Amino acid sequence: MWTGSPYSCARLEHLLQNHFSCPRRLLQVHALLLTSGAFSASHAPAAAFPYNCLIHAHLRLSSTSSPPGAPLRLFSAMLAAGAHPNGHTFPSLLRSASASGATTTALHAQCLRRGLAADRFVACSLVRSYGRAGDLPCDAGKVFDEMRSPDLASCNAMLDVLFLARDLATARDFFERMAVRDVVSWTTLISGLSRNGCHWDAVEAFRGLLVHNKGWLGEATLVSVLSACANLDGAEGLVVGMAVHAYVVRHQVDLTAFLGTALVDTYGKYGKMDCCKRAFQAVLEKEVCTWNALLSALANHGKETETLVKFNMMIVGGFLPNQITFLSILTGCARAGLVEIGLYWFEAMVTEYKVTPVMSHYGCVVDLLGRAGRFIEAIEIIERMPFPPDASVWGALLGACKLHGNVELVAEIERKLVALGPQQSDRYVAIRNIYLEDGNWYAAIRMGQMMHEAGIKKTAGQSSVVFHSTAIP
Repeated sequence: MWTGSPYSCARLEHLLQNHFSCPRRLLQVHALLLTSGAFSASHAPAAAFPYNCLIHAHLRLSSTSSPPGAPLRLFSAMLAAGAHPNGHTFPSLLRSASASGATTTALHAQCLRRGLAADRFVACSLVRSYGRAGDLPCDAGKVFDEMRSPDLASCNAMLDVLFLARDLATARDFFERMAVRDVVSWTTLISGLSRNGCHWDAVEAFRGLLVHNKGWLGEATLVSVLSACANLDGAEGLVVGMAVHAYVVRHQVDLTAFLGTALVDTYGKYGKMDCCKRAFQAVLEKEVCTWNALLSALANHGKETETLVKFNMMIVGGFLPNQITFLSILTGCARAGLVEIGLYWFEAMVTEYKVTPVMSHYGCVVDLLGRAGRFIEAIEIIERMPFPPDASVWGALLGACKLHGNVELVAEIERKLVALGPQQSDRYVAIRNIYLEDGNWYAAIRMGQMMHEAGIKKTAGQSSVVFHSTAIP
């Protein structure tokens, strides 16, 4: 029988922590608590503890392991049993609500009703939950403004929410006005800028962190700046990425799957394949994302055969491929002209691995067939797509038309692209060039006039040279 004693609480917490990763045993513990009277209303204050532990345990499980909405259903059972939620109950519930898309408002009302909204831990969780639901600034901002003296954790949460809302100007101003900043604050700034496409600003923010903070840099910080480096166009991104790698080696930072994947991806984006492979080998506990980063790098830099070899090693190693994995495989097959192999894996992706194709997969298959001159089959793939093809799919077919001189099909692709809008400037230019190469001056002039009327301009080519280096202590 549950007694609610500190000894019983400690044993329960230890039991749940030991079985966080085992869904069946967690559910068995849940059943044991129900049958032993652990949730008895006669121990209402103490009964909150087992509920809190179970809510947190279910939250730690993946969405495939824990029943959908389990934390919120536990909360409903908790209220029905007469147990009193406390400051440890709502943070986990709010995380569950934001992850599952459930409303935060009802939980906020419960916090207000029980006088817990002023609790800093609860208020910080409310800010995060509202922000992840996209309800800024009317809700997340209001909760933050009502806090009497927001602590650093709450300020960091609000900063992250501003970046999630893509309000970059307010986010930067908020960061500058923060009286106290820690590594989390700087990491939030770096990752927020990078997520919103300001990759160079993210690198500059990282340099600011190095000036203001001489302490140890954690995994999240390093991953954030590597993500920005991988998305820069110039060689500066590679310079900073190599400096980050040097920091990892010099300070003996564990190359986890998360950090290792970011490093492999950065080297892969710049075609530094030797460094890419060495970084991959240095990751001891590889995950699917680590393999995906390597496969993508190989497929995009002319190593199609090696891509398939590594893919086979991944399968033999017991890793389940996902959508990103198959995108790399299909890309490699298309570029190497391995039509039958590509079609085999496209079918296996659906039938054997139960991975649902998205637009990019269909674009790869169209490219695969188009490069081989199999236009009829490519069009059949487009017609069988479960959703309307976008410009990337038509662009793949357009590239094949240019390769094989199929001018007749270009006219149909032109109509499709025009219907999608004037945003595809590069593809309009490609169509005009195909007409010019074919000697169809009338069609080329007409395309040029259409581009002029739509305000489309040819993107100017750019190049850059980097003369300085970045040193990281």
